[in-house]
Amino acid sequence: MKISRLSGGLAVACLLISAAAGSASAQGARDAYGNPKAAPSPRATTPARRAPARTQSAYSTPASSTSGVRFGFRGGLNLADVQGDAVKSFTELTGYLPDGAITQEIRPGFYAGLYATLPLGPRFTIEPGVSYSEKGTVLRGKVPVPALDFLNTNLTGTARLAYVDVPVLAKVFVTPGFYLYAGPQASFLVSGKARVEAGALGFNAFREDFDISNQIRKVDFAAVAGLGYQFENGLGLSAGYDYGLSSLDTGNRFDAQNRVIKAGLNYSF
Repeated sequence: MKISRLSGGLAVACLLISAAAGSASAQGARDAYGNPKAAPSPRATTPARRAPARTQSAYSTPASSTSGVRFGFRGGLNLADVQGDAVKSFTELTGYLPDGAITQEIRPGFYAGLYATLPLGPRFTIEPGVSYSEKGTVLRGKVPVPALDFLNTNLTGTARLAYVDVPVLAKVFVTPGFYLYAGPQASFLVSGKARVEAGALGFNAFREDFDISNQIRKVDFAAVAGLGYQFENGLGLSAGYDYGLSSLDTGNRFDAQNRVIKAGLNYSF
């Protein structure tokens, strides 16, 4: 009797242990924090392939999103000149008439300003801006006093014009980073001065300044074109040409236009 009871107890215990094991197997394994772990899929799965990261396009500025507007500043060197009746314009404005051969030289200056880049596509942007720009020209000739020719007396006239340039440029990226640009530009006269200097044997003997701003048109128009390269870190290089379309003289006594070669740096942020 005792043996049968013992056998019956062992059978019941085995049934209970088997049921508990089955319940634990159904619930799944748990992690160290007591949370059930996800059951592994019975089918072998291959790792998902990641889509290759899209590299940023360098056809426009480093942020070439069509919805992002960027701002920046630029500055550089101006090599300015006046084409057309440059000699006549200077003599009319100052009253000085150099004698003999007159040479015309480029007047160096600088420009500096701000701009905004408006992306319209991965390769095309519109870039309005505003800059302070120095322009003008330099003329050299002899002082009209024949008796002093042996002293090598020379007369130098410098037209010093300052403008606020407002260009609206269209930029097309030909290759990543490299672009061409062109567009119209309006320039507003800030200052117009002329300086006449006379000297002999390397010494300046005479200097006189004139304010000619009331004889120069207040607004000048030009066609602008050039090229450049924009790096992904925001730094850029550019070179261009301003072709003046308006005559400078308010009284239409002469026909002379601004011409400017530009080379400079820019930074977009």
